Amino acid sequence: MWWPVYTKGSWINLTIYFTWLFLILYNYFLAAFKGPGFVPLGWEPKNKEDRQYLQYCEFCKGYKSPRAHHCRKCNRCVIKMDHHCPWINTCCGHFNHANFTYFLFFAPIGCIHAAIILICSVYRALNWQYYYYYTNEPVVHLDFVGFICSMFAIGLAIGVTIAVGMLFFIQMKCIIKNETGIEQWIIEKAKDREREEEEGEFIYPYDLGCWKNMGEVFTLNGKPKSDGFIWNIVPDCNQYTLTIEQIYQKALKRERTVEYIIGKDYNGSWVPIRMGWRVCVNFPCTDEPRIKVKVGDRVKVTRWKKHWLYGTKVNLEGRAKGETKDRQRGWFPRICAKQDISLNGHFGDCDMDTDHVKAE
Repeated sequence: MWWPVYTKGSWINLTIYFTWLFLILYNYFLAAFKGPGFVPLGWEPKNKEDRQYLQYCEFCKGYKSPRAHHCRKCNRCVIKMDHHCPWINTCCGHFNHANFTYFLFFAPIGCIHAAIILICSVYRALNWQYYYYYTNEPVVHLDFVGFICSMFAIGLAIGVTIAVGMLFFIQMKCIIKNETGIEQWIIEKAKDREREEEEGEFIYPYDLGCWKNMGEVFTLNGKPKSDGFIWNIVPDCNQYTLTIEQIYQKALKRERTVEYIIGKDYNGSWVPIRMGWRVCVNFPCTDEPRIKVKVGDRVKVTRWKKHWLYGTKVNLEGRAKGETKDRQRGWFPRICAKQDISLNGHFGDCDMDTDHVKAE
């Protein structure tokens, strides 16, 4: 009604608007169906001596390539994994990172375009008498339902612009530094870790500079520069600089692990009312799973919160046989567990484990 279909402005507006729509859907479906790229099952480096610098994945029965991480939802090791995105039903990783970022860029632009049209149209509808009596411009008429729908659409457009725009900012920040969300956490821990003199200062190997970092992801042919196994790195680093750091951090994590004995059943509920209101209210703000535990179970705990613990259930039969597969890992209420006297060398309930809480 504001720009009737017989005007030039209408066709220009529609052309631009449907261009945004095409670019949004094109990059969305490419990000979803192209996928991040997965490390082949049972993969190992060509040089067998390099195995010592890589982590072994118990689920994929192979080694993780540099920058790869296992996704528990995809159930595969993902090349340069950033995060698992439920909206594309796969991970954001090496091969779909550019398309995912393009999608985050074009979606807010399309919503801004739509919001401007809607806001101006609603304004004209509310002031239709002025445009009807004092101008020769088209008049916008909205009934009650049309007005409510337009306001709802404006709210959605503004909400998506803010939410998706923030995600775009976060992704661009990672791309400019050539980091992933997981690698940011590894770098942070590497800077805090006490290092031996022979180790030297930690240097992140993939930060090539702003423009080169962007060139690693955004290319004219749509394919990232790296093959996902060999990466461009800075001088004084090698292909395994980051993976060696990860191995050190894993070793420290194992040293901090405390084994707990379960003294109270927990059914895996996200809102365990029987455990008290404090446990229900102070739940971990994460989509990580909750694990069922029963009296007598043992759990190796690696993360501590005031009312919750995170750890891996110990398969006593599997441990006796040397098996590590089918592990169950997740959160459970702190009130359910006690530290194992025999393994940890001291006794205390969960509230006494403050040193580990601070360390984590």
